[in-house]
Amino acid sequence: METLLNKTVAFHTLGCKLNYSETSSLSRILEKEGFGKATFEEHADVYIINTCSVTENADKECRHLVRRIQRRAPGSLVVITGCYAQLKPKEIAAIPGVDLVLGAAEKFNIAQHLKDLSKGDETKICSCDIGEVTEFNPSWSLNDRTRTFLKVQDGCDYNCSFCTIPLARGGSRSGTIGATVENVRKLAAEGRTKEIVLTGVNLGDFGKATADSPSREDLFGLMRELDQIEGIDRFRISSIEPNLLTAEMIEWVAGSRKFMPHFHIPLQSGSDRILGLMRRRYKKELYAQRVKWIKSLMPHCAIGADLIVGFPGESEEDFKETFGFLQDLDISYLHVFTYSERDHTKALEIKPVVPVSVRNERNKRLRSLSWEKMQQFTRQQAGQTRPVLFEGHVTGEFMEGYTNNYIKITTPYRPEWVNRIVDWRL
Repeated sequence: METLLNKTVAFHTLGCKLNYSETSSLSRILEKEGFGKATFEEHADVYIINTCSVTENADKECRHLVRRIQRRAPGSLVVITGCYAQLKPKEIAAIPGVDLVLGAAEKFNIAQHLKDLSKGDETKICSCDIGEVTEFNPSWSLNDRTRTFLKVQDGCDYNCSFCTIPLARGGSRSGTIGATVENVRKLAAEGRTKEIVLTGVNLGDFGKATADSPSREDLFGLMRELDQIEGIDRFRISSIEPNLLTAEMIEWVAGSRKFMPHFHIPLQSGSDRILGLMRRRYKKELYAQRVKWIKSLMPHCAIGADLIVGFPGESEEDFKETFGFLQDLDISYLHVFTYSERDHTKALEIKPVVPVSVRNERNKRLRSLSWEKMQQFTRQQAGQTRPVLFEGHVTGEFMEGYTNNYIKITTPYRPEWVNRIVDWRL
C-alpha cells in the first residue's frame, strides 16, 4: 500500500452548497491521512473534482478541468466524484487523464481508494446501483468560507420530471437530531463558526424514517434544538420545498433568536400547467400563500425562488403567466436556470421542445426581474440597522458580508471585522 504522507491534493467543486460541504469533509479526511493541501491552480499530486450534473454546462466544465490538469500536471492523479460520476461513470472514465471515478457510495472511502491507485493503471470505476446507496454521511465546510455549510440530509424521494438528482444521490436519508446537534456543538467549541447554513437535497424531508433512523423526526424539531446551542450566532435554511414549509415553522422562525429571516423556496414555474408537467407537489396558490404568511410575520424577511425557463411545453402564455405571477409576488430575488435535457428523465417525452434561443431570452427577462426585485427589497430596508456578518473573502480593497435578511454589504476592508457581526445602518 502506497503512503500518502507528503503528497498534495487539490480540490475543485462544481454545483451546489451540498457539494461544497462534502468537498470540505473529503479534504479533512485526506489531511488526516497525511496529505498537504494545494490550490487547484497549483501543482498537486492528486486533483479531485466534485461534480454536479444538474445542467449540461456542469458536464462540460468537468471535461474542461480535466484537460487543464493534463496540460499542467500530466503525471498527477485525477479523481472524479459527485453526481456526474454516479450518473455517467463510464463516460467519465473515457476522458483522457481520468484515473479514478467514485460513485455516491464510495466518495467518503476516498483515502483507501487512493492508497491502491497508481498513475498509468487502467481507469478504475468504483460505483454501484443508486438503489444500494442508503448510508448518510454528514459533512460540513470549515475554513473554506466564513459561513459553514452543514449537510443534514441527502437524496430525494420526489420524481420531478426534469431532475436526475434521485438517480445521482439516491433516496432521502438524514442523520438524527442527536447526531446533528453533536456535530454543531463541536463546531461551536472550535470557536470559528458564526453562521451555519443547513443544507440538503430535500432539506424539508429531514428525519424521514429509514433503516438507519427508524424513529420519525423532522426539520422543525432539529431547528428548535439548534436554536438552543450556545456558541453559534446564526443559522440559515438553504432551501426548502414550499409544500414542506409549514405555518408553524414560519411562525417559529419569526420569533427565533438565531434562525435568520431568510427563506429560499423553489418555485420552478408560475404556471400550474407547467408545474403539473414538472411533477411538482404544489400549485402556485400554495406558494403565494407561503410568501404571504412569511411577510405577514416578517416584512423584512428575504425570500428567494428557483425558476426553470424553457421547460418542454412552456408556451409564451405559460411564461407570461409565470412572469406576471412573480411580478406580483413579494419576493426578493430569483435563481434562474435554463432548462437543459437530461438523460433518463420524463421531461424528454414532453413536447414541444422550446428552442434554445427562446429559453435564453426568457432567462434574461427573469434575471432582469430578479435584479429589480432585489433593488426594491433593499430600498424597503433603507434606514434600518441590521447585523452584518463580514467574510474573510476580499475583492480588491473591499470586503463583503450579509445582513441577517441576506442583503449583501460591500465596504473597505477592515481586518478586525473579518468573521465578526457588525451592526450596519442600511
